[in-house]
Amino acid sequence: MLVPALPFNSFSGEKKPVLRVAHLTDVHLKDKFDAPARFAKCLHHVQQQPGVDLILNGGDIVFDMNKENIDTINAQWKLWHSIIKSDCSLPMHYILGNHDVWWNENDKGQALYGKKFSMDQIQLSAPYYSFIKNGWKFILLDSVHLDIDDTWYMGKLGDVQFAWLENELNNTPAAMPVLVMSHIPLLTATNLVDDEVAVNKWEILGGEMHTDISKIATLFYKHPNLKLCPSGHIHLRDKVVYNNVTYLCNGAVSGAWWEGNKRETAPGYGLIDLYADGSFDERYVNY
Repeated sequence: MLVPALPFNSFSGEKKPVLRVAHLTDVHLKDKFDAPARFAKCLHHVQQQPGVDLILNGGDIVFDMNKENIDTINAQWKLWHSIIKSDCSLPMHYILGNHDVWWNENDKGQALYGKKFSMDQIQLSAPYYSFIKNGWKFILLDSVHLDIDDTWYMGKLGDVQFAWLENELNNTPAAMPVLVMSHIPLLTATNLVDDEVAVNKWEILGGEMHTDISKIATLFYKHPNLKLCPSGHIHLRDKVVYNNVTYLCNGAVSGAWWEGNKRETAPGYGLIDLYADGSFDERYVNY
């Protein structure tokens, strides 16, 4: 069901944002479950919201590249480009998710292996980068890396990217607000409800949340202009505020991979109003 478009003012109605951003994550596009038409509907819904300036795509763009064959991978990306061309007029800034990486451990010598294939599809020269728009700095991270056995993934930055992030924050004016986007949540409470587990027996796996969050949070504490960290990956919606940084796990466009809700979170996207003073309003929108 469509929800009414928001009036063009802040959610509070008191001041006008300098940017309105739509955060779309975990589309998992494939030619099944009527996913192409439903994704097009989502894009139309976003563009019906007044004043949206850009889309932040949080990764897991196509359904699954992990160990698929090349024909399936090419078909998924061809479908993606077709829908974006026909149904999206907004600029889109991407990061990669774990499903956008081809990690077939039997074919590591092939050019398709790793992240480059998907980076070429979305015209990324690097898997992490930053840009500035209307007084806000956006830092887009690459949170998906091979685990210690080289056969699966875990959430982390690694030493090189962490040094880059530290440099980015150090070189950002103290008065400029910062948004940091990752695919895997930097910090989330969704793991406490995602699976049916025995009471007081929770286990947070390295692929479900950043394993280096302690180090990252210590860095963030030095930069009070860092305000907001949206992510996806879990397909559940939550908001965690720690040391004045808001961590948003913003559900999934695909819900439960196009087969309904993931637990209590329906398919949707984040809508974020950013203000010149570093404040923001946000909500999760079902389309």
